[in-house]
Amino acid sequence: MIAFLVTAGAAFLMYLILTAGSGTIGLWSLSELVMGALLSILTGLIARNFLCRSESYRLLSPIRLLLLLVYVPVPFFIELTKANLDVAYRVITMNIRPGIIRVHSGLKTDLGIFMLANSITLTPGTLSVGLDEETNDLFIHNINVAEGDEKKEIIESAELFSLVNLPTWIRRIAE
Repeated sequence: MIAFLVTAGAAFLMYLILTAGSGTIGLWSLSELVMGALLSILTGLIARNFLCRSESYRLLSPIRLLLLLVYVPVPFFIELTKANLDVAYRVITMNIRPGIIRVHSGLKTDLGIFMLANSITLTPGTLSVGLDEETNDLFIHNINVAEGDEKKEIIESAELFSLVNLPTWIRRIAE
């Protein structure tokens, strides 16, 4: 029950932030408040185990939320910019060696693996295509597999992210 209330409350707060300034009752209209409450209840029912898994409320820690707010604009966008420039270079020069590599992230929680897989998929030139559930290794399709990497059994995540080690940031947030 607590997990439901926390998740519904967080969803309602996010709804209020996103719809602020469009109403007649303070910053919201009555129909917006009612719809926000209904959507938050539905979200709480569906996703209650996402924020509050096993009675652990670690993702609600203010420090972790601040780290999440820093993660998106700083390390993730650095990797995103680097990947965009790399893809543009590879398209212009036709220097492409596509392939699937196995990357060991060292992450243990589902949320951490989810965040890393989404970060990889959102980055141009890469796509998360699979997960080994026993070792939590990701299979990633890369637009350019470095010379010698196709022969490696497993690549450490630090080798994949040269400027910023995304799994280290994700570990701080999710584990």
